[in-house]
Amino acid sequence: MKQKRQQYLSVGIDIGADFSLMAVALPTQEIIGRPYKILHSSYRSVQGAVDRIVSLRQTYKLPIRVYMESTGVYHLPLYHRFKDAGLEVFVLNPIVTHANQNTNIRSVHNDKYDAQRIALLGLRPGLKTSIIPDDEIAAVKALLREYHAMKKETSMYICRLKNQLRQVFPQYLPLFSKVNGKASLAVLSQYPTPSTVLAAGVDALADVIRRAEAMARKKAADLLTAAKEALSFGHGNSGITFLILHYVEMIRILDHQTATVLKQIKQNLSEHPDSVLARQTRLLKSIPGAGFLTAVTIVCELGDFAAFRRPKQLYSYFGLDPTVRQSGNSVGADLKISKRGSPYARRSFYVLALQSVSLRINGEPKNPVLRAYYQEKCKCKAKMTALGAVMHKLCNIVFAILRDEAPFTLISPQEYRQKYLPNPNAA
Repeated sequence: MKQKRQQYLSVGIDIGADFSLMAVALPTQEIIGRPYKILHSSYRSVQGAVDRIVSLRQTYKLPIRVYMESTGVYHLPLYHRFKDAGLEVFVLNPIVTHANQNTNIRSVHNDKYDAQRIALLGLRPGLKTSIIPDDEIAAVKALLREYHAMKKETSMYICRLKNQLRQVFPQYLPLFSKVNGKASLAVLSQYPTPSTVLAAGVDALADVIRRAEAMARKKAADLLTAAKEALSFGHGNSGITFLILHYVEMIRILDHQTATVLKQIKQNLSEHPDSVLARQTRLLKSIPGAGFLTAVTIVCELGDFAAFRRPKQLYSYFGLDPTVRQSGNSVGADLKISKRGSPYARRSFYVLALQSVSLRINGEPKNPVLRAYYQEKCKCKAKMTALGAVMHKLCNIVFAILRDEAPFTLISPQEYRQKYLPNPNAA
């Protein structure tokens, strides 16, 4: 016998930065009244939305479900306020809402229509909703995203610094392996142009470099030689000099703040060593080539692992699944990953894949099984395609580790088949 579907009122909220619009739909897909505007800066307005929802629940004698779109961080205050009020609240991925926006022939797009559309969407059976992590994971996740954003900004300033040096001092870059290294930044902060380097002399430059005396003096002599060449090939002005000093200072500030954020992330985990986040991070660090940042980023972007039943769900969630483009007799051959989901998690899997197929200093592979698999794939596939296959394997490994709550154990394909797969020749 088919079970009757539960009836409920669906509340749809179109989230904005400063205000949101709320619409309510009956189980018959009829919109109740006009949309209600919620001002985020007014407690009275937010409380009015809660009172309106409670009043409708009492009037229609039906349970209420609140649906809102995940919009940056703007939906979180309303989400937690409604949860604190005892309401059943769900967050929708924008991919879900955008896929259902062209239900009208007319091209209509405004906040009022979007709120009504979300309310009607909430009435659909089997609607997929997003998982909101608990405060501990949310806190570390916010710190991690800021860390990666600051690292990206640092890279941007390093590129800008190199561009200015290529104009005024092109011979400088080959002298340092990293232009943002401590010795390089120390020199540029005091002597940003060839003329200031020449005026400083060997002793002053060697003192700034602060290395072993012989190396420092040799590096200082090389700098003087490069500065003399730059006087005949290289052109600068006061603006370039100012920008070099500015970029050096910005790189130093960002490096310091990035280290501070990373320290706070580690402190959060050390304060709760028995938490799910800390335990899962330790488990993923057992994978060869996985460092602390890679492990904790994957765990935080993953959220609640209990929501995943199969490895395929995991790499679809991270946007590592291939896009399918097929119509009639045309079969798409140039497949690419969908890149839906968290770019931070995809980056972590990409870095982990590179580490897994690389060699240690002594020439031994970090993960001989995955390296052999990668080399075999490279015989018939492009290198990036083969690396994508390794990322899929790593998703399977991550899923198995978190499912079994056991650290990584290196096992060959032959051993795996003998241990886990049934023997077809058995009686």
